[in-house]
Amino acid sequence: MKILLAVDGSGCSEAAARSFAARPWPEGSHVLIVSACEQAPIIAMPEVGGAPTDLYERLNDAARERATAAVEKARRLLGACPTPLTIDTRVIEGYAREVIIDESQRWGADLIVVGSHGYRGLARLWLGSVSQAVASHARCSVEIVRCRSGESDVS
Repeated sequence: MKILLAVDGSGCSEAAARSFAARPWPEGSHVLIVSACEQAPIIAMPEVGGAPTDLYERLNDAARERATAAVEKARRLLGACPTPLTIDTRVIEGYAREVIIDESQRWGADLIVVGSHGYRGLARLWLGSVSQAVASHARCSVEIVRCRSGESDVS
């Protein structure tokens, strides 16, 4: 079985990784842990009094570091899984919903596991719902792990 575990470093993605690790999976299962690295938006700024010239690069480096830390933390959590797994990790540039859907199709995933922040109202409108987009557009099964109250903070 090929399972794509999508993580973002939040408490919700940690809850998804812990939920994943707590269950036995079919022997020979292969897990791909993916984190999207969203590029900082390019903002036109006047040169006088503008942001430092390397700001864009520093923001992108920080995003890559967060994504790398997220996949490594998930890899460690999966070490507690009762079933031996083949585990690979990838940090991919792009928007999370697109990265998860595209990578699951490219890799041939049988299942996607993703955490849900559970945003409601305006927060959901402004921030969107990656888990809803993945569930709506993925070509394979999707498991959405909800985190409990207080778990949604970035870890």
